[in-house]
Amino acid sequence: MRRPRGPLAGTLVAAVLLTGCALGSVERPGEKAAERVGSHGSADERGVGAQPYRRWGLEAPLPPAPKPAARPPATRTAGPALPPVVRHIRTPDKVVFLTYDDGAEKDPRFVDMVRELRLPVSMFLTDSVVGPGYGHFARLRSVGASIQNHTLDHPALRGLPYAGQRAEICGQQNKLKSRFGVRPRLFRPPYGTYDTTTLRAAADCGISAVVLWRASMEDTGLTFTQGGSRLRAGDIVSVTSGEATGLTLVERTARLLREVRGKGLTVGRLEDYL
Repeated sequence: MRRPRGPLAGTLVAAVLLTGCALGSVERPGEKAAERVGSHGSADERGVGAQPYRRWGLEAPLPPAPKPAARPPATRTAGPALPPVVRHIRTPDKVVFLTYDDGAEKDPRFVDMVRELRLPVSMFLTDSVVGPGYGHFARLRSVGASIQNHTLDHPALRGLPYAGQRAEICGQQNKLKSRFGVRPRLFRPPYGTYDTTTLRAAADCGISAVVLWRASMEDTGLTFTQGGSRLRAGDIVSVTSGEATGLTLVERTARLLREVRGKGLTVGRLEDYL
């Protein structure tokens, strides 16, 4: 979810701000070292050992995610039906869904975090941002992350001709199929902007759902696009890149997980609900 540049920057930034990019609380320099995930120190100092969650700044493990109700496989072949656009999933399960955009950050500690905490995260990748770093995401996929589509070159799609939108979406479908052997079912449009042409192109590229977000984890804390300002079951959360104050992906994720656990929730696998 990179910040837009060029003549459309003002319009797009305003659109993002309207979707909830408000300022929240900032981590203070005096906070305990345990709150700063990934700090140097011995295993004992980090609370590692029989309780690996402490390594990641959590006071208790996340509850296991419930098994969602069985449903038919959500596959789509190219055709006229438009995929749904979702930012929140109606479910009785006390779960939220963690999503990550672009693929610019390739911190190997995040792979360790996903593995040790068994986090079912969804990575929406842009080919021009990932560059030669697909091996990092192959490692993430091997420990449980899913790989989804975020276009080839990260343009704002709304208003572009059908051919251009289809090339961006189908091109990345093909790229990810060649890299990982599977074609993604889910698609996130860059900056969260789309139109009916986007949905038609996504359908023709085999996409089952267009995924936005109701909550966003910024460096400054959680912001919300609609429906109240508290985290609730079924929310899709976008964990943004650390462009503002420089918190690492691991730190932002740990901060979010503390919020999730504090609300009595856990992390579910998005693909099990769509």
